[in-house]
Amino acid sequence: MPNYVIPPAPQAAIPVAPAAGESPREAQLFPVRRIWCVGRNYADHAREMGHDPNREPPFFFAKPADTLVPSGSTIAYPPMTKDLHHEIELVVAIGKGGANIAEDKALEHVWGYAVGLDMTRRDLQGEAKKLQRPWEMGKGFDQSCPMGALVPAARIGHPAKGTIGLKVNGQVRQQGDLAQQIWNVQETIAYLSRLVALAPGDIIMTGTPAGVAAVGPGDVLEGWVDGIGEVKVTYAPAVSVAKAAE
Repeated sequence: MPNYVIPPAPQAAIPVAPAAGESPREAQLFPVRRIWCVGRNYADHAREMGHDPNREPPFFFAKPADTLVPSGSTIAYPPMTKDLHHEIELVVAIGKGGANIAEDKALEHVWGYAVGLDMTRRDLQGEAKKLQRPWEMGKGFDQSCPMGALVPAARIGHPAKGTIGLKVNGQVRQQGDLAQQIWNVQETIAYLSRLVALAPGDIIMTGTPAGVAAVGPGDVLEGWVDGIGEVKVTYAPAVSVAKAAE
């Protein structure tokens, strides 16, 4: 065995949704290697962020794998922000790696699909943009990637349309359709594989529809994609100064 000088970090993973008749205790895990995110992949979201939605080449950013949070979790509101935004997204899990993947072969590399949230410290991201600095602290902070269970493509196929949406405290905030993506899944995989060699365990977050907005302590976020699944996360209520001093 390798002689590590410190204990290695636990393997980040996403649970696989049990098939009909399976017990949740028998659920498998999908090990996550890297998290790639596509920016501005829905025209209406591009417009609300002040950008031209024309079909320009896609661009990508990354989140660390250990930002994953399992669906159903209650997490703390992140530090150093007053403008935390939700972004609901279809997630693609890569089961077979490759570089320079052809579009017509791209779906052969997909293991399955899930529903995820790209949580964003919008104020930090905005400041970084103004200063022409990297976005990492606006996107790749702790617990910034809540994720629902993966569903194998062998079970559901490769959905190209269907409602994607998000509720906050029971009220719909985002709602769109997968068919509205500027770059569809196979195009995204093909393009990304020209920039980096994809590997088993990589996941791709494919962008968010319009309606992104701020959330706060105590808010409950529930996202879904028709035919794939759901993700739910709760931000813990704020602790008052008096309560914290007890």
